[in-house]
Amino acid sequence: MDKPYVMGVDIGGTNTEFGVVDARGQIQYRGKISTAAYDTAEEYVAALAPALGELINEAGGKEKFVGIGIGAPNSNYYTGCMEFAPNVVWAKKGVIHLADMIKEATGLPCALTNDANAAAMGEMKYGAAIGMDNFIMITLGTGVGSGIVIGEKLVYGADGFAGELGHMVVRPHNGRLCGCGRCGCLETYASGPGIARTAREMLEAGWDEKENRERSLLRDISDREITAEDVSLKAAQGDELSLMVYDYTGKILGEAFANIVTFSSPQAIILFGGPSKAGKLIMDPVGKYMKQNMLQVFKNRETGDCKTKLLFSELKGAEAAILGASALAWDFNKTSV
Repeated sequence: MDKPYVMGVDIGGTNTEFGVVDARGQIQYRGKISTAAYDTAEEYVAALAPALGELINEAGGKEKFVGIGIGAPNSNYYTGCMEFAPNVVWAKKGVIHLADMIKEATGLPCALTNDANAAAMGEMKYGAAIGMDNFIMITLGTGVGSGIVIGEKLVYGADGFAGELGHMVVRPHNGRLCGCGRCGCLETYASGPGIARTAREMLEAGWDEKENRERSLLRDISDREITAEDVSLKAAQGDELSLMVYDYTGKILGEAFANIVTFSSPQAIILFGGPSKAGKLIMDPVGKYMKQNMLQVFKNRETGDCKTKLLFSELKGAEAAILGASALAWDFNKTSV
């Protein structure tokens, strides 16, 4: 290949990680700078551009690169802008033309999208969705994000912001208040903080103190607030309350996924992010409730199972965000739905 590399850049609220990626999805060189150390986008780009330049030179220079792909919160693929990103100091109060700024600073083509869309691109290029034309990526973390692929193209919609499945209202009555200002969003139940909140609410309600149930192992955590990881660890030890937390979370996700399938009939729904590391603890109840709520036409006639597969991401752990961002850069002429 005349241009064997792309650069993948993942912008988080605290740090920015980046790497030189080849067509096989191997990260050849990588680096990191602080995101939060700068007050303005201009200062940030002035620090990022030379850091990228060092890796570009190590890999043989700009002539070896197709371009740069960036995954960042509140980012619009159509405009190349970060828009009012609440967790990024220099982007939370306005619209930042970041793709153009980095293109000008590095001399390389630059594409930008939100982190969930980048994850979907990475999965299609390097992971579990290789060979799939239609799938949905669900990212479970501090929030719930999604990337929707139809006909091998990411769905961006009319304005670039399509695919906010984490903000579907799944509990319209007495639902939890979401950071977006609405109540009952999927994110408030299925994110890491949402799972932890369910556990705390069950403990406060004394769920494990009724009907001769065993005292929850989560009650031994008294020096700090319970996390989703705590729930996963205690569930793996057989803690009944923790297992019920996953059953409740799986019910909400399974119902939501059954509704999502009616929209695009995807080959697979792929789970990515911290809470998905719970494995069968989360996947089994999600699959059970998804099947219970699935429209018959989307089930296999012989087995009754859902035609849409539930899969875990195959992106490589800590490298996943860089790989996802890098996938954007391989074809800048590729149009979206």
